[in-house]
Amino acid sequence: MSAVPTHDAPHSDPIQRYVGLMSGTSLDGVDAVLAEIGSAGRIRILHTRYLPYSDRLRSQLLALHTPQPDEIHLAACAANTLAHLYAEAVSGLLERIDPATIHAIGCHGQTLRHRPADGYTLQIGNAALLAELTGITVVADFRSRDIAAGGQGAPLVPAFHAQTLHHPEIHRVIANIGGIANITDLPANGSVRGWDTGPGNMLLDSWIDRHRGVRYDRDGAWATSGTAHAGLLAALADHPYLQSPAPKSAGREQFNLAWLDNLLTRLGYAIEPADVQATLLEFTARSLADAVSRECAGAQEFYVCGGGAHNGALMQRIGARLPNLRVATTSALGIDPDWVEALAFAWLARQALHHEPGNLPAVTGASGPRVLGAIYPA
Repeated sequence: MSAVPTHDAPHSDPIQRYVGLMSGTSLDGVDAVLAEIGSAGRIRILHTRYLPYSDRLRSQLLALHTPQPDEIHLAACAANTLAHLYAEAVSGLLERIDPATIHAIGCHGQTLRHRPADGYTLQIGNAALLAELTGITVVADFRSRDIAAGGQGAPLVPAFHAQTLHHPEIHRVIANIGGIANITDLPANGSVRGWDTGPGNMLLDSWIDRHRGVRYDRDGAWATSGTAHAGLLAALADHPYLQSPAPKSAGREQFNLAWLDNLLTRLGYAIEPADVQATLLEFTARSLADAVSRECAGAQEFYVCGGGAHNGALMQRIGARLPNLRVATTSALGIDPDWVEALAFAWLARQALHHEPGNLPAVTGASGPRVLGAIYPA
């Protein structure tokens, strides 16, 4: 149980309970939180739960990121499987709690395509089935309305960061390092900005899975056994996405093993797999640090959430590239880095049911504030 530090709220502030469900581009599993949220910004985490994806489900979802025969049927079946997994996560959260006391579930769903330039994004999870299985109102499909309003549909967590982690006197940057990495620029005074900086854990996880058959590089140990390759790092850093201006968002469409394999082929010589891993880790650290140095002038503190917060080698390289900033995880701000994104979608569900905007147009590029999410009543 933990509390997120916010401005003091009046005693009359109505408190409601929400569940947040997050399954991100890392394709590792479902993060679930139960939180109390008040209208004046008070947020308290009551319970948390994590359910990993089976190898079979993970393989199915990864395959659906590229076109394949009968993919509509396969995606619909995967969505049903996800709904049952989400319901299991909710049941675990509410073992001793009456579901009738839960105002709503905010469910991000699993992204299969993110194509804002083509006017759409797709997150599956069958929210209608989840509402039936749990008997709780579900809010889902948060990104589509922002894209309909001309935005990127991502990142959405900066609005939550601004609500809960802003400091009136200190310029902070919050980085979420999941499969993709994104940052939120929170100056003490001034506009909140945010964008995806490039890959977070996605390439690191894919590369070690290919070569060692494990899902992630624990604490960056394998990367640390190698040496970053200057030529490969320069080729990675030459990706046009990194030079494009915000608003912008990224996914597996831009950063994937096929792209990495092509770069390795173009270099024309073999690089040891551990050295590639070391280079990918340096690439994540560099793309984050370069974005902060270039765009967040005057920043004093840099806080990390998401799976990357547990990678000691990555945290060390980020700190080395940002020597003038305090670098820590969001635990230092009173919120466990594992649960920030799931908590954000609980908050976004609350915004939807109270008809309050969930996006920041300065972040996503939408033509204005929008209420986000499709609502499936209990």
